[in-house]
Parts: sequence; structure tokens; C-alpha cells
Amino acid sequence: MGVLALFIALSCAVPAARADSTIIGRVLDLQGRAVPGASVRLRAIGGASTEETKSDEQGQYQFPVASPGEYRISAEANGFAPTSRDLAVAADQVTSVDLSFTQLAVRKEGIVITAKTIEPSVDLRNSEVFNRTLFTRDDQVLQQLDAGINAGQHEGGGKSLEIRRFGFNLDHGGVNGGLKVMLDDIQQNQGTQGHGQGYLGSLKALSPELIQDVTIINGPFSAEYGDFSGLGVVHIRQRESLPDQFTARLQGGNFDTGRAFLAYSPDSSHVDSYLAYEGSYTDGPFQSPLRYRRDNVNANYTRSLGDNQKVGFRFLFGRNDFYSSGQIPLDLVSAGLLDRFGYVDPSDGGRVKLGTASAYYSKTWDNGDTFKADGFLARSLFDLYSNFTFYLNDPINGDAFQQHDSRLQQGLNAQYTHPHKLGSVAAIFVAGSNFHDNEINVGLYPRDGRTPTGVSTRANAHVTNGAGYAQETITLFHDRLVVGGGIRYDEFRYDVADRVNPAQGGVQNAGRWQGKGNAAYTPTKSVPLTFHLNYGRGINSVDARGVVQRPDQPRLATTDFYQAGVSSSAGRFGLSVDTFLIDHSNEQVYIPDDGSFEFKGPSRAYGYEAKASVEINRHLSLNGGLTKIGNAFFRGGDHRVYVDSAPHFVANAALTVTAWRGWSRSLRMNAINHYRLDGEDPSVVASGHTVLDLGVAKQVRRGVELNLSVDNLTDRDYYETQNFFESRVTPIAPIVARIHGTPGYPLTVVAGVTLRMRGK
Repeated sequence: MGVLALFIALSCAVPAARADSTIIGRVLDLQGRAVPGASVRLRAIGGASTEETKSDEQGQYQFPVASPGEYRISAEANGFAPTSRDLAVAADQVTSVDLSFTQLAVRKEGIVITAKTIEPSVDLRNSEVFNRTLFTRDDQVLQQLDAGINAGQHEGGGKSLEIRRFGFNLDHGGVNGGLKVMLDDIQQNQGTQGHGQGYLGSLKALSPELIQDVTIINGPFSAEYGDFSGLGVVHIRQRESLPDQFTARLQGGNFDTGRAFLAYSPDSSHVDSYLAYEGSYTDGPFQSPLRYRRDNVNANYTRSLGDNQKVGFRFLFGRNDFYSSGQIPLDLVSAGLLDRFGYVDPSDGGRVKLGTASAYYSKTWDNGDTFKADGFLARSLFDLYSNFTFYLNDPINGDAFQQHDSRLQQGLNAQYTHPHKLGSVAAIFVAGSNFHDNEINVGLYPRDGRTPTGVSTRANAHVTNGAGYAQETITLFHDRLVVGGGIRYDEFRYDVADRVNPAQGGVQNAGRWQGKGNAAYTPTKSVPLTFHLNYGRGINSVDARGVVQRPDQPRLATTDFYQAGVSSSAGRFGLSVDTFLIDHSNEQVYIPDDGSFEFKGPSRAYGYEAKASVEINRHLSLNGGLTKIGNAFFRGGDHRVYVDSAPHFVANAALTVTAWRGWSRSLRMNAINHYRLDGEDPSVVASGHTVLDLGVAKQVRRGVELNLSVDNLTDRDYYETQNFFESRVTPIAPIVARIHGTPGYPLTVVAGVTLRMRGK
């Protein structure tokens, strides 16, 4: 609270001059949802000069007004026709004006993400890439986000991705700081999961055509988000309706790949809704076919209760079944003894079923105050069949095992936003609370094929997380200085009943405060240059079994993230550059693959990022970014040990041709450098790669679109995920410490047709 009090004190010390009045409000889409990153302009009627700002991640904007009079305020955003309103501003008054888009823009056939960088800490992604791209694999949704996120498959399709960011390996999303992923305010990271803390496998029930927008926060800078937010937040928001009443997409490609997306979205004046189905199948390039079948059903119903008030309900069901070649020894591939798409154990794979029902409510008052609340109930069944070390520990029966996770989740979120003034200074206050409850049956079993042959670990875990937060943002010096501060507290309760060894059960609690602070300063409005300072403390929780079995060890890990940068946006050109320092506390990691513990930290990483975009002309644009880690190492000890298993260079770029003679094209590049896999031996390294993807779209006629996607255009041989550990491939083979990898897909071609009928 000290940081927040200091900011408020500073604001009160500013003379009550310059801006006598303030205009505040939000930018909303056709369904009344926030539109982040919209360009908002204010011009005095009859005047020549124009003030401009961007709506934040909540869709909010504000302008200080030096003199009363008649003004025109307008908003523009990708995918919407511009909107504007005229208003009268009185002296010493806060005027609240919400700008609502009333119609979609003429649809452009671009097939890449349109990104608008607001500042170094925030990236935005709109729905265009998800509507136009033919995804051959569900995990490509997360891989498309870029923003310094490197992600790769362990199993070739059905399993959650391994996430690597800012020089740290986050496993499946929940360790070494964590990357928090939200879907319509519902946390996707699963704590105390059968295959890893913060597991992100539930994202496979997401259909890309239903994505409205994505906000990426590049650090723990917002008090709204708690657990798993140490290295950032990805908040995905789904649509409430579709622009056409009937949508059908059919696609097919090599490796026996096929996919269908079907949706119905009725046209109603007071209701926004849809019902959608997605089904897909692929064998992949593997010698042991992937046999990956996925089915998703998604529905939404939103009803308007009057001006600026609505209530809605969502339902999501997903299931997937797959086989896998797993991670194979790369020394055998190099020796020609194993094909790059070969296998050692053909019984690997998994099966998942999950369903989520949720409800949400929001209301905005005339003074700009906003209240929103949502709740959800989710049920999931997860079984993963793995064999990493083959015959290392059991030369007779092998090391194959099954991991089971059955859970019931419930959650509630509430948030209140209050625009106001502190003396003559405009401010926005946000406060809220979160509650998340998990009841979990989790276990590890040796297996023969897919039949369990015993019990290694089995436990019932009940994990509860409650939190509250508050954040204040104030604007000074005629909108040239924006200062914010926030605070959050999370409390966890871990209750474990061990079904194999009851003595290892018990109840433990853990809690942690997290502070946030930020400042953005624009020296002069005549030069489009803004300096940024951001700080945040994030947390990531520990597997409940680890907390109960090791009560003397830290129960929550913290990440202190410091960032300083500069951004500029001038006409068609945008640039953002920043440096960062990340300090991560001690962390104990429970390894569900064998029931053991690993102790990490404290650690530190530092480096820089750069992002740029340029609209060369109305048809051609170029954008890209890179993240470079200067160093990542563990602090303390008698010698330097480096953080391993994550690249120190991640880059992405896209060259896009949009709506040129009926065609749109996109050439995308993703690259990482080689990186070390052992903290003390620099000779053990994973290979890097550069991969190019091509996308083409053609509008044949109104409502009919042809699409073509070519992934790995140059047919590059590379590995998505590489890890270093011991294994033995046959009962009599020697034990070898070696690199194991999951191959990236070769040249993959998918063609499709999209039909859109009865536009609204």
C-alpha cells in the first residue's frame, strides 16, 4: 500500500491547473465487450488540433480537457467501422462517454495477427489470424501469439505444450514463474495436475474461429492476475456472437489430416448467441500413426438487460484421444538406427474429456463505473500414457506409466471499476476478488500397454485459492504522465489425503502479498515518444503433494520483474524497446512422473526486447519482434550454474499482403537459437531452428473463401522440444545420458473452403 499512497500523495501535490475537466469512458464492441488498443481521438468542434490515446486492456480511455466547449470524440479499431459522438464539456466536470462500435468493417482477407503495441508491457492480438488461418494442430493457437513465447510439443499433438519464456523453461506453464493463461476469466493452468504444475492441456477445447481478441501482459504487472503470472499473462476472450448466421469451414491436408468447423449464430436484437462444433483428425508424419481425434462443442447466450447491462452463459465440451511417439533419443537418429519420426514405445499417448459451464454479468453506470462478475463449474478427466526412459529403471517390464487426473473446479470473479478525480487529477480505481477451488484425484501407475499393473502414487487433493486486489491509475500533466500502483493478496489452502501412504497427507496454508507499480511519461505531445517503467511481483503455487510432504520448504515461489523501455507510434510506424531484470525465488518442484522433488533457485535473468511494425502501404505490412536474454543463472553457491532448457534468443516476423486484387498472403518466420540443456556442461545443447510458414486466402465471391496454409515451407528438419536425461532403449542396452527430442512437422499443406451465409 506504500507505493499506492505515494502515488496518490504525488498527484495531490500537483497544482490544480492545466486540465479543469476530464472525459473518460470505454470503447465497446457490438456485444458491449471491451475493445483494447482502439485509437481514440478528441477534437474541439471548429478546432484543428486533435488529441489521441489508446484504450487499455479493459477498453478504458481518458482525456484531460483544458477548457469547456463542444467536442467530437471518435474511435477506430481493427475489424470495426469507425464510430464517433459529439458532446458538450462543462468546466470542472468528469464526463463519461462510452463509444460503441455498431457495425463490422468491410472484411479484409488478411491471415496474420494484426498487432498494436501499446507499451512494452502489453501486446494485443485481434481475431483476424484465428478466423483466416487453417490450423492443422490445436497447439498452433498458442504458438501464433509470439511475444517472446517459445512453445513446443512433447508428444506430437495431443499433449500440452512445453512453454519457454524469458530464458526460463516453464514446463507445461506453471513453474519458474509461470505463464498464466485465461479464457474468458477462467484460469486454464491446472495446479497439482497429473503431469505437471500449471498444465495447460484444457486449451485444446478452444476453437480458434471463436476467438475475439487476446491480451498479452509481458510480466506480472496487473493486480488482477495472481497464481502463475510471474512471467506474464495471456488472456483470451471468445466472441459472444458471430458476424454471419451460418459458418462452415472444411479443410484437409497431408498425413490424413481433416477438420470441420460448423457454427450457427442467430440474428436477434437483444440476444447474442452461437452454437459451434469442431471436429478434427490427423495421423501426423509419424511411423506410429498419431490417430489424434478431437471433438469440441462450444455455445454462448448473452442477453441485454437494458443500456450497458447484460447477462450471459457459456458452455464448452471437449474430448481428444491420441497415440504418440514421445521423445526419442537423438543419438540413435544421428546414427541412422532410428528414424526422425520413429518410436521406441508405440503405446504412448492419452485421452482427455472436459466440460465447463459458466455465467457472467456486467453493468456500466452513467458516471462510468463498471461492475462485472462471473462464475464457472468445470469437470475434467485426464489420462496420459508415457515412457521417457524406456528400460532404465525396470529392464524386465519397462518404465511405461500412466498418469491420471480427475478434477472438479469451481470459481468466482468480481471486479469494480471507478473513474474519478483526485482534486483536479483524473484517476481510475479498480478493485476485485477471485476464488478458485479444485477437488482432484491424481495418481501414477505402472502399466503394460494401456493397462495399469500397480499403484505408485495416488492422492485426493483439495486446493483452494482466494484473493483480493486493488489498483489505482492517475493521469498528470495534461495526460503526459500516467502513474499506477496496485496490491494483491493470495491465500492458498492445501488438503491432501494420500491413498498409498496416509502419513504423507495433511493440511497446509500459504499466503503472499504482491505489489505492482508502473509509470509512462511522454515529454511532449509533438514528439511521439513515451518512456515506461514497470514493476510487478508475481507468484506461482506448488503442487499440493509437495507442500504437504515438505512443509519446511517454500510453498509459494515469487518472481520480481523489473522493466524499463520506450515506445513510439508515428503514422504507419510503431516501435517498442525495453530491458528487463527477473529475479526468481527458491522453488520446489514436485515431479509427478516419478513422485520425486526438484529444488530450484534463486535465479536471475536479464535481457532486452524489441518490437516493430510498419504499414508500407494499404496492402503491404511488416511486423516482428525479438527477445534476447543476456544471461540466466542460479544465484549463490560456490560456482556459477546456469539456467538451462530455454533459448536465449526468440524472434518472429511477418510480411503480409492484404486484400490485393482479391488475394491475401502472409509469410511468417519464427526462430530460436541453440540453447544449453545442462547448467554446468556447456557442450550439451539443443539445436535452434528457423521455420517459415505461408498462408494464402482468396475471396471467390461473397460468402465463399478459399484458404491454403503451408507450414514449414522450406521443409526444415528440427525438433520442437529437446531434453537431456538418461535412458536405456532395450533391456540389455547400456544406460546413456543423451538428448531426447520431439520432431517438428515437415512440410505440411492444408487446403480448405470457408462458407459464410446470411450476414448480420
